[in-house]
Parts: sequence; structure tokens; C-alpha cells
Amino acid sequence: MESINALRKSALRRLRSIKHKEELRSFEVEFLGRKKGKLTAVLRRLGSLPHRERMSIGQEANTLRLELLEEINKKKNIFAEHAMQEILSKEAVDITFPPPKRPRGHLHPLTHIRLEAEEIFSSMGFSVIPGGPEVETEYYNFDALNIPSDHPARDLWDTFWISSRSSKVIDQKRKARGRSAFRVPTSKVLLRTHTSSVQVRHMESHQPPIRIIASGKTFRYEATDAKHDTEFIQLECLFVDKNVSVAHLKHTLSAFFQKMFSPKVAIRLRPSYFPFVEPGFEVDMRTAEGEWLEMLGAGMVHQQVLKNAGYIPGHWKGFAFGVGLDRIAMMKYKIPDVRLFRCGDVRFLRQF
Repeated sequence: MESINALRKSALRRLRSIKHKEELRSFEVEFLGRKKGKLTAVLRRLGSLPHRERMSIGQEANTLRLELLEEINKKKNIFAEHAMQEILSKEAVDITFPPPKRPRGHLHPLTHIRLEAEEIFSSMGFSVIPGGPEVETEYYNFDALNIPSDHPARDLWDTFWISSRSSKVIDQKRKARGRSAFRVPTSKVLLRTHTSSVQVRHMESHQPPIRIIASGKTFRYEATDAKHDTEFIQLECLFVDKNVSVAHLKHTLSAFFQKMFSPKVAIRLRPSYFPFVEPGFEVDMRTAEGEWLEMLGAGMVHQQVLKNAGYIPGHWKGFAFGVGLDRIAMMKYKIPDVRLFRCGDVRFLRQF
């Protein structure tokens, strides 16, 4: 018992003098180690003592062991706290200090034009709706727009057709994502050649009066050069009401181009042919140099298109047009090559 008391005094005095965790580890091995620990040696000699002494001394030795373990844990916690404070003092962050400036991204020039166009048409009372699917059925891209399968006007568009196997895969993916399949069963699926397909899709589920615009990607299978690309962004406009005339169409287009370019801009309408409008027009804009430049196709919505959408023929009238935002961006920003829009060159994008 005297040995245990002496051991307690020695151990506690040693603990108070320990300043580092390495010393604490040495202390733990010296006094509580399984092989050569001083308290462990005392416990091993208990077997040679009489039963009564063995019980009392063993209880005292275990009490000392628990006491030393408690003190060791306290020291460990103190050292851990000091270590954390040291780390925090070295890695302290002043949250009030302004962070370094990081380079910001840029909106694509076509995005700038689209947002500006949407703002202009919204100010004239048009609603901006989603641009519809880019992978379209033959029905919505051609048939519903008064361009049946044997119509020669189909030659006006060079179309990317999708194989029947690919269309089934696309349909399965749409269903897997919780989207409906193509509404008209057909084996012919394509990358849409214009956003005019949005017209019939919207009219099928909405009643007049209608005043909408929608934009999205369109695709043409043709050779690329400075003025042509296989992909471009088109903005579609549709206006349907009872008393709509060509005058409404021309006024809307004049207001759009004057707000987009300059109040001095003038436009003209030249007779042209598009199967989904009657009459149809090519719309030209006079440039600052006094030259006339073709901008878009437009016209009064063909009565057959209104009928295909479920409207009573002759009861409603409307106008529609589709304008390429790429062409507008090229004119407004003086861009010489349409291929720059999709080249991925950061130096080009940083200018906008």
C-alpha cells in the first residue's frame, strides 16, 4: 500500500510537469504500459499476497489506474486544444477582407440578341413561350404546315432525317425522363428545319387571341461558309385574332427592327412563297449604306394551317414570321463570319 501511495505522488507530480504530448506518451508507457509499466508491475505482484490484502491493495491500484487515465485524458484534451489554436492562428481568414477578383464569364452574342428581342416583343404585348422540341416529327415540321409528303416545297429545306431506330431510342429516353412521347405516331423524325413547328403545337392547346414568340435551334443540311451554317437560332412570331391584316405585320416588323437597330430603319415587303402563309413576303431592311438586305420570311397564316391546329377556317386570321438571330447579331455587331458563333474561341466571346 505504501508503494502504491508513493507511486501516486510520483505520477501526479510528473504529470503536472509534462508540457508536450510526446512526454505524455512516455509517461503513459512508463506507468501504465502492459509490459514494463510501474503500476502494472504492482498489479502483477498481487497474486503473492494474502486474500484480504490482495483485495484492498488491488482495489486501490485500480483506483489509481483510473485516476491516472483521467488525468492523461485531460492532458490530451489540453494539448489538442492548443494544437487547434495554433493551426487557427496560422490559417486565420479575415472574412471582412475583399476576395481576389475572378474573371467573369460572358453571355454569348446570340444570347444578348435573344434577350433583347424578347424584351422588344414583350413591350409590344407578346408572350415568350418555350421553343419546342429540336427533334421534331415530320407532321409538325411539314404536314401540319401545309407541306404534305409530295409537296415540291419540301425541296426548299435540306433536312437532317433521323433513322427509325434512332427515333425509337429518343422516344424511350423521353418516356424515361417523364416526358410524353411524340404526339403523332410516325416513323419519320428529323432535326427541325425551322421553328414554325411551334405554331401548330401552341395553337393545338391554346385558343385565340394568340400573341407569342419562341426561339430555338434549327438545323439545315447544307455546306458551311461565312454566311451559312448547319445550325442557327431562329425566333418565331405568331399573332392570331379576328381582324388581323398585313398592315399589322408590317407595323410589328418595323417596330422590332427600329428598336433593335435604329429609329431610322426602313423595311419593305416583297411578294414570295411559303407554303404555310398566304400571302407570303420576303422582308428587306435598308442598311445605313442605303442597301436593301433580306432579313426574313413572313406572311398571313394559311387557313389550312389554322384548320390543322383545330381552328374554324375563315373565323380567325393571323400573321407569322421567323427571323434568324444569327443574321441580326452579325449585322448589329459587325461580325463577318457566322461560324464564329460556334467556334468556341474565348477571345471572340470576351468582346461581348
